[in-house]
Amino acid sequence: MTNHAAFAAEDAVTAVAAPAQPGRHFASFPPRRARDCRKAALGRMDLATSGVLMAGSLLDSMKASSPRHAMSPAGADHEEWIEKHPSALEWFEGVLAAAEGKQIVMFLDYDGTLSPIVQDPDRAVMTEEMRDAVRGVAQHFPTAIVSGRCRDKVFSFVKLEELYYAGSHGMDIKGPTKVSNHKAKADEVLCQPATEFLPVIQEVHEKLTAKMESIPGAMVENNKFCLSVHFRCVEEAEWDALGRDVKAVLDDYPKLCLTKGRKVLEVRPSIEWNKGHALKFLLKSLGYAERVDVFPIYIGDDRTDEDAFKVLQNMGQGIGILVTKFPKETSASYSLREPAEGKGVPAQAGEEQR
Repeated sequence: MTNHAAFAAEDAVTAVAAPAQPGRHFASFPPRRARDCRKAALGRMDLATSGVLMAGSLLDSMKASSPRHAMSPAGADHEEWIEKHPSALEWFEGVLAAAEGKQIVMFLDYDGTLSPIVQDPDRAVMTEEMRDAVRGVAQHFPTAIVSGRCRDKVFSFVKLEELYYAGSHGMDIKGPTKVSNHKAKADEVLCQPATEFLPVIQEVHEKLTAKMESIPGAMVENNKFCLSVHFRCVEEAEWDALGRDVKAVLDDYPKLCLTKGRKVLEVRPSIEWNKGHALKFLLKSLGYAERVDVFPIYIGDDRTDEDAFKVLQNMGQGIGILVTKFPKETSASYSLREPAEGKGVPAQAGEEQR
């Protein structure tokens, strides 16, 4: 299924600096995967694991998404949390040992992971240094960007055609478009399980945009298969009103659900599909499903990335790395404090690759 040879563990985290290795990339995807993913997503979303906001908890959840309100997990101080989720850079040798002899596959969130969190979501631009780091990783390992953003928007930020892009929390997955051994088929859309929701998403976008006009700083972002209501620039005194307005709109759309992110409320189709499903779908498409010689690495910073961390935890393979300055409940194995540290993980792998 794949020509992407399994690298030794030390190959994984300075691949950036290493030259491309021709002939070490995976072959084409099996056909009709888009149909397969739509079928797989027909079930209803698991509310317990997808961060769906329940009645009465909206304002509290909005406050919890603000770093200023962040608190240590119950019964644990900061030191204990770090002991449970040590720095991926400081414990890099242990990561290499766990990945030794296995095929590494990289999954990267965008906002807060490859780029810093900024006031204006349209200005979340990654640095050239970070772009070079990701490009280097993709030369050696299958690499995917998994984001809540619209796939086209993420691509406009990253600008690397050799990657896989999973936008809208994994509801819009596309293979590489660059002519290389890496790609399945130029411009091939691999998975869009929520296509039938496009008309209602557009309708709700218009209603929410009109509602948010009365709340200074509020912004509604159309991510194609989902919507993001950003309140990063909204005065905290207005958060309750914003939440009530969003919920009032969604009361008329029972097939949509409301989830939380980092100072953002996400409107999504109520289907059983999230970043964890996207991770499993890509691994299966690459021919790595049920294989024990695979080592997925997922780096993310948000509540929505927890779905992917839990998948890796349940698989008992690979590692999740949470980017955060504040202790929080997580299924990730390791941590990084900020995006600038994130490029160090792939960077070290490339150095070892040399």
